[in-house]
Amino acid sequence: MKLSIHNVTFSYNGWPVLKEITEEINKGDFVAIVGPNGSGKSTLLRCIDGILKPHAGSILLDEHDIQHLNRPTRAQTFGYVPQEAGHTPPATVYDMVLMGRKPYIGWKIRDADKSITSRIIRELHIEDIAMKDVNKLSGGQRQRVFIARALAQQPEILLLDEPTANLDLRHQLEVLQLLQRVSKQNITTLVAIHDLNLAAQYCSRFIMLKEGRIFSSGGQEILTRKNIETLYHIKVNIFQTGENIFFVPVDKK
Repeated sequence: MKLSIHNVTFSYNGWPVLKEITEEINKGDFVAIVGPNGSGKSTLLRCIDGILKPHAGSILLDEHDIQHLNRPTRAQTFGYVPQEAGHTPPATVYDMVLMGRKPYIGWKIRDADKSITSRIIRELHIEDIAMKDVNKLSGGQRQRVFIARALAQQPEILLLDEPTANLDLRHQLEVLQLLQRVSKQNITTLVAIHDLNLAAQYCSRFIMLKEGRIFSSGGQEILTRKNIETLYHIKVNIFQTGENIFFVPVDKK
């Protein structure tokens, strides 16, 4: 399922946030959306998910405009994890993940829905909190629960806004390793992420946003010193170990 973004423009109260965004994303791509704060990363994800409607342009799935998808189909197509989920009604972790099966549940919950829920809980290593109230968890634990709920939707396209926020280093790596495996199962995965080092290690493609426009896009070849220094207005050193690239900001002093 190919995702095509054509000349998408979006404004908040007349203030342009996205400006003529055009990009083609193939099935199974693991895409990092990077750029400074306010560059439009979160807004682009919300437009792709259909939460926001572009003021101009279109977003297509295999040439079909997502605005024409009904709600159940959209929920089976897109899984979205916001950076902050806010307060939720009291529910156990298990029930919260099971909610991801809602687009598939008819009159009753099937054994298959329970099996998928349990499998995803195991994969995200949250079995030990499965019966706890989501609202009593730490920020990092809640983040993993909402990622699990999105995966339970078995989406064609997974969208995550800062999925490693509030996670310690170990769980950041676990989440990105999981998302990498997910993308290799032909689930297109897009993450808005600030950490260039993590993005470079796990993602296969990159979209650099600057002031609401695509500054550059492509594979690791776009992660150049010139691009990064222009994008963030800083100096960086770049190191490479095997296939891994690392970026270290340079102190101007």
